[in-house]
Amino acid sequence: MNKIKILPVLLTLAATVATSSARCADAPKPLKVFILAGQSNMEGHAKVETFDYLGDDPATAPLLKQMRGADGMPRVCDHVWISYLTGGQTDGEGFGKLTAGYGSRSNPAEPGGKIGPEFTFGLTMDAKLAEPVLIIKTAWGGKSLYYDFRPPSAGVYPQSAADVEKGRNPPEKSGHYYRLMIEHARRVLADPKRVCPAYDEKAGYELAGFVWLQGWNDMVTRDVYPEKPADGRPRYADYSKWLADLIRDVRKDLQAPQLPFVIGVMGVDGLEPNPHIAAFRKAMAAPAALPEFQGTVVAVETAPFWDAPLAAIAEKFGEIRQMGYYLKTKHKNHANADGSMTDQQQREYLKQFEAKLISPEEAALWKRGASNAGYHYLGCAKTFALMGTAFAEAVLALQK
Repeated sequence: MNKIKILPVLLTLAATVATSSARCADAPKPLKVFILAGQSNMEGHAKVETFDYLGDDPATAPLLKQMRGADGMPRVCDHVWISYLTGGQTDGEGFGKLTAGYGSRSNPAEPGGKIGPEFTFGLTMDAKLAEPVLIIKTAWGGKSLYYDFRPPSAGVYPQSAADVEKGRNPPEKSGHYYRLMIEHARRVLADPKRVCPAYDEKAGYELAGFVWLQGWNDMVTRDVYPEKPADGRPRYADYSKWLADLIRDVRKDLQAPQLPFVIGVMGVDGLEPNPHIAAFRKAMAAPAALPEFQGTVVAVETAPFWDAPLAAIAEKFGEIRQMGYYLKTKHKNHANADGSMTDQQQREYLKQFEAKLISPEEAALWKRGASNAGYHYLGCAKTFALMGTAFAEAVLALQK
């Protein structure tokens, strides 16, 4: 299987100064364009406040230095620009020189104080390439491949009986976010200089890679992916099929038949996933093994970047939330079984429960390294930084 695991080799950014000098000395080269797409983890929910956590680990401390400028603030790339289409109720674009803040945004046009994989992806490209770089990022939280990003080759989504009953997933809107992704890429490429002032029309541009990071909504959808499929196929076989369709359709619609394609394999739960996550990861990686994609599509495991110490603390916070539920619902096996506890007494009980369960050292570590839930990789900048670097290295490897 054309599937690789990229471990955190982080010293590859050291050539930034030499590369920048080469940009000035060499003849103009085509603008390198990379497309990053997916759902909430491609958006990125790692707050900038968790950057310092990278410095605690000798293996990632060099990467932290690359992520910050001499003033201690997040680095602003001199030769990498980004156009980011995202939104909740209203879609919009943010663009400019790449820096931190192009993660999840409440206002698409304003920095959100978070990063996704794009930040270190761009830093890596800035260090490695002698030409200017443009990242086109399209990402929206809570989106599926089977419906929202449904590729044209998959056909119109066939609404299920449950969909009809609940008034959801109308067939005519299936693939809406796939179309937005393609339309935005075409719009940016029609006038690259609008986003990237360094664009040289004579040198042109090259579509150099596509990174896909998505999957949670598909993994947890039992209607589309029943736990025991009637036809006996693996549960997530259709995800593999539709992801292969997406690769083909993106290449066709962007007129880039050999576009290097990286599949970011979902790494939530780390190296010891539950059976559902393990099965889904296998389905995500499967298209990379197809003969037609050999040498141009690769699956990059993100499980090695899952932060186990933070995850252990997250499990304890889960126990605290569960205890709060038990108290509120008067669970027969817990302290408020008779319903006599007031709201204030329940809060005090939970406070004491937390103090016994989570040490001050663990609380400090959590505050330093985490900023979101498990399905968002705990909002850990260290994890997202490692992913972005790995994706960039994988794209570059496909071009050799």
